Amino acid sequence: MELKNQSSSTSGFILLGLSSNPHLQKPLFAIFLTMYLVTLVGNMLIILAICSDSRLHTPMYFFLSNLSFMDICFTTVIVPKMLENSLSETKGISYVGCLVQMYFFMAFGNTDSYLLASMAIDRLVAICNPLHYDVAMRPHRCLLMLLGSCTISHLHALFRVLLMSRLSFCASHVIKHFFCDTQPVLKLSCSDTSSSQIVVMTETLAVIVTPFLCILFSYLRIIVTVLRIPSAAGKWKAFSTCGSHLTVVILFYGSVIYVYFRPLSMYSVVKDRIATVMYTVVTPMLNPFIYSLRNKDMKRGLRKLKDRIHS
Repeated sequence: MELKNQSSSTSGFILLGLSSNPHLQKPLFAIFLTMYLVTLVGNMLIILAICSDSRLHTPMYFFLSNLSFMDICFTTVIVPKMLENSLSETKGISYVGCLVQMYFFMAFGNTDSYLLASMAIDRLVAICNPLHYDVAMRPHRCLLMLLGSCTISHLHALFRVLLMSRLSFCASHVIKHFFCDTQPVLKLSCSDTSSSQIVVMTETLAVIVTPFLCILFSYLRIIVTVLRIPSAAGKWKAFSTCGSHLTVVILFYGSVIYVYFRPLSMYSVVKDRIATVMYTVVTPMLNPFIYSLRNKDMKRGLRKLKDRIHS
């Protein structure tokens, strides 16, 4: 990868983290280590419960198990390095390491958004066209949706990293963030980033807005269909199957839209750190609780898994 200023490639960057206050480093380490372990255990339990219960071998739970796997990968790309830096005096990351982290962060994060869109399509077919559900959501189609999600996301990540690798960094190498995200790294560049910002914004709109619009369209159709159901009990039963998914969508996209769909001039270090923690750490941690506490099938699957472990 070409770099105009070679000092960046040799010295790398310094990740400032969530706080520069030395007294907060150990408490933050303890908090985020706990959150990371909860994320790993919770999502792994979801995957094991779905795999061990044949009644959960349906398209919705196929996508959910893959979402849980992506959440594990997504947080693993960011949190271990953040934990290491919180106890380190140097808080460094190499130039190549920064680009690698950026690549996998975007690849897994975008795959998450496409999987959420796939789950919305699943709910759309199940509620609006239930008689054709088995045909429309056949296993090979679900697999193609998963492969398509991964392919688009990795191509997007590759394009973005290649674009970032062309920038030069000749002043400060201190990234005011806890990982190598696009906006704070762009802030450090002494290259003309105006064209890069336009390309990044346009390409981000295409990649992130597409699944979001798919989710929005699916829920508009679902709402219209549910409103036509005559009984209140029938309406609640139909829409309750979407509750967990809709909660995750709001948490994920709410923070993503806040962080990425603003000009670089409006970038705020403190506010963006908080919003980024929401979708990189908090949402992956909450997903297993949201799906297990609000879903009878998942509760049954987890009980079955527990019985198998104790037997």
